[in-house]
Amino acid sequence: MFKNKIYKAFILTIIVMSACSCKKYLELRPQDGVTRDKFWQTKEQLQSAVIGCYNSLIVGTNTTTAKAPAELFFVWGEIRADMIVPANGMGIDEANVVNSNILPTNQVASWASIYRTINLCNTVLSYGPGVLNVDNTLTQTQLNAYLSEALTLRALMYFYLVRTFGDVPLKLTPSDSDTDLPQLAKSNRKDILAQIVTDLKTAEGYAVASYGINAYDKGRVTKFTVNTLQADVYLWMDNYADCIAACDKVINSGRYGLVAGDKGWFSNLYVTGNSSEGIFELQYDSQVLNPYFNMFTNGKPRYWAADDLIDRFYSFDPLDDNNKDIRGIDVAIHVSDQSIYKYIALNPNTLRTSDVSYAHWIVYRYADILLMKAEACANSGRGQDALDLIATIRTRANALPGTLQSPAASDVSGLTDYILAERAREFAFEGKRWYDLLRNAKRNNYARLDILTSAAVISVPAVNQQSALNKLKDPNSHYLPIYINEIQNDPNLVQNPFYK
Repeated sequence: MFKNKIYKAFILTIIVMSACSCKKYLELRPQDGVTRDKFWQTKEQLQSAVIGCYNSLIVGTNTTTAKAPAELFFVWGEIRADMIVPANGMGIDEANVVNSNILPTNQVASWASIYRTINLCNTVLSYGPGVLNVDNTLTQTQLNAYLSEALTLRALMYFYLVRTFGDVPLKLTPSDSDTDLPQLAKSNRKDILAQIVTDLKTAEGYAVASYGINAYDKGRVTKFTVNTLQADVYLWMDNYADCIAACDKVINSGRYGLVAGDKGWFSNLYVTGNSSEGIFELQYDSQVLNPYFNMFTNGKPRYWAADDLIDRFYSFDPLDDNNKDIRGIDVAIHVSDQSIYKYIALNPNTLRTSDVSYAHWIVYRYADILLMKAEACANSGRGQDALDLIATIRTRANALPGTLQSPAASDVSGLTDYILAERAREFAFEGKRWYDLLRNAKRNNYARLDILTSAAVISVPAVNQQSALNKLKDPNSHYLPIYINEIQNDPNLVQNPFYK
């Protein structure tokens, strides 16, 4: 039902966005006439506009350079890290990122589709409240719930931007017409994070705990989606007490749990989706296919899993081939061809075909809550709690003794390495690895820069390694450049320092 509404909202979004001719930076699609005079009249239109915000996450823009956010979540989160290698379909821009040869002309740095979603959210937040005055069947509670969805999606988009680019333009109002296209300067990342925190506090008060339909609870923002994003943001900000408190709200809700590590684990989590572990998942189906089949297979994949992935993260049982970490072989990687498997398979022996390429993109699941809490505990004097949480994750996964580590509860550095390794095992290719590495490396004024340099030694080809290691010494290099098109179209926009 929810997926059908997404499809209908796609048609609506196309109609609304076709009213624009804007080609200026940020993809702030103007909506002349449609926005105020013809659209914001009923609660059904408001709901369609909100569903359109979700749709924008999975459908690309009408430009040749802007990939849909759902694709960027993988690209930005993985290709600068240490778990993928280029496959025969990788383009030159992505290869240059892997090789640490990133220039402002690189299309990987195009943020257009992210700002498109932000503008759609801004439109809901600006015009949604007015529907209350013209449709007396819309209640304040219903309106607040819709606003919570727009606030949370906008916060999520800015969180991706600040982790990927550092300082970026902050726009909180919609672009309504061709004459309302301000040329924005960048805002400081601390100010953006503060706005994210403010928005999420408001959203938490407005959001529903449940829609009463499982697909809605997994595919739309609930109060617990808000709490999970809060935990992630607080962890990035090294605010451990608030991170733990946000995690505990999800844990204590009793609504989520780890999917049992039995034969149904892969199917429940990745094939069917919307499992008891899922907190927020981008919903795909036969009407709206995901991009991952073509990214990871179909004869010319863009990415392969690193060929040493199993040895490095999962290990083997030399005495029993059937005794394995359930997250590794035929989940993270199909060993025979290095394919990234969880998005393209129906089971260990059967691949999807392109027409059934609708594995969900899991933004957050319950395992993330447990490991975010573990990381916050490790950095706030609760090392044993961190170890206990890691053990819970490992038990579900049948993690092998070869990957067991035994840092002391007081050894923050050792706990950090253990949690990073466990997150790699748990969330392989789920768009989290680069952000995990950077978050832990930058902590305490880059006390653990070695986390990034060690990853570069693994992932960057030998001919480029020394250059990459030298670049990583400058924290500004840890963020992507602003794409040249945006710089050329906005004289107020200043390039990220490393790329000047």
